[in-house]
Amino acid sequence: MFKKLLSDVSLPAISAGFIAVLVGFASAMAIVFQAAQAAGASQAMIVSWVWALGWGMGIACIGFSLYYKRPIIIAWSTPGAALLATSLTNINIEQAIGVFVFVACLMLITGLSGLFDTLTKRLPLPIAGAMLAGILLQFGLGIFSALTASPLLVGIMFLVFIVSKRLLPRYAIMLVLLAGVVTAYWQKSLLFEVLELSLASPIWVTPTFSLSHIIGIGIPLYIVTMTSQNIPGVAILKSNGYGAQPISPLLSGTGLINLVFAPFGGFTFNLAAITAAICTSEEAHPDPHKRYIAGVSTGFFNILAGIGGATVVSLFAAFPQALIAALAGLALLSTIGNSLVTATEQPQYRDSAMVTFLVTASGVSFLGIASAFWGLIFGLCTHFALRQYKRV
Repeated sequence: MFKKLLSDVSLPAISAGFIAVLVGFASAMAIVFQAAQAAGASQAMIVSWVWALGWGMGIACIGFSLYYKRPIIIAWSTPGAALLATSLTNINIEQAIGVFVFVACLMLITGLSGLFDTLTKRLPLPIAGAMLAGILLQFGLGIFSALTASPLLVGIMFLVFIVSKRLLPRYAIMLVLLAGVVTAYWQKSLLFEVLELSLASPIWVTPTFSLSHIIGIGIPLYIVTMTSQNIPGVAILKSNGYGAQPISPLLSGTGLINLVFAPFGGFTFNLAAITAAICTSEEAHPDPHKRYIAGVSTGFFNILAGIGGATVVSLFAAFPQALIAALAGLALLSTIGNSLVTATEQPQYRDSAMVTFLVTASGVSFLGIASAFWGLIFGLCTHFALRQYKRV
C-alpha cells in the first residue's frame, strides 16, 4: 500500500491540496474568528478552535481519501460559522460548545440512519437557500460599512476582487487577501506587535445545554450545514466522476470527528464544495484514480495549520478590522448570490422564500430563539398555507 501511495504521489496533486487549504483559510478564517469572538472565546480559546478545526479536517481528509482512494475533502462549515457569528452573542462559551456537541450528534445519527436523502427532500431547497441568504446578508453589507471606515483599503480590495474574478476566479479571495495585506502594510495599519509564532494548545470546554439555544442555533446550524455544504459537496463528487461514493459513512464519520473535537472548538465538519472542486478536477491529476493524493495532501496541510493555530490567530488579530470585514463579505458574496437564486428561481416557492429571507435577515428573536429558526418556521408555514390555498 505504501509503495502504491508513493507511486501515485504527484506535484499537481500536492499543489492542489496546498491551494485548497490556503483558499479555505484565507477565505473563511475571518468568519471563524468572528464566530469565536461572538461566543466570548478568549485568545487562547480561539487558538484552540483553530487547532480543533485543523486536526479534525486533516484526520478526516486523510482517512477518507486513503480508505476510498478518492479525493474526499472535509471542511468546516463557512455558512455555519457565519450563522454562529451572528447568533452566539448572547450565550457563553460553554453553551456554545453544547450547541456544537448537539449538532455533531445529529450529524452522526443522520449518517448512521441513512436519513440524509429523506431529510433533504423534506426541506424545500428554496427555503433553505433563503434562510442562508438572510444569515449571510449582514456580511455582504459589511463590505460597504468597511468601505466607509477605510475607503482606500477596502476600495483596493474590491477592485482586485472584480478584476481577479474575471481573470483568475479560483484565486480571487487569495489575491484580495494579498492586496489587503499589502495596502494595510503601506498604510501602517498592521499590528505587527501582536504576531505570535508558537504552537497551538487545545483547551477543553465542558459543554452545557440549553433547549432554546439548541432549537434557535443548533437546528439552523445543522440545516445550513446539510443543505449548503453537504449537498453541494455531493454534487461536486458526482460531477467529477465519483457518483458511486457512499455518502452516509462520510456523514457519520464527520459527525464522530465533530463529536471528538467539539469541546475544543470544532463547531462543524462537512463535505467541502469550493475546495473540493480544486482537488477533484483534472488539474489535480489527469487520472481520477490518483486524485486521492490531493485529498491526503489537503489533510496534511490542514493539520499543519492546526498545529500553528496560535500563529494563524495572531496573524488575523494583526489585520485591521475593515480588512477582515471586507474579506469575509467578499468571500461570501457568491454564496449570498447563489442562495438568492436558489430561493427565488422556483415561482411556487418565491413568496415563502422571501418571508424566510426577511425574517432571518431582520434578526428578530422570540423566546430567546434566534431569527434563523423563526425564518425557517415562518417560511414553511407560508409555503404550506399557500399550497393548501391553491389546492382549494
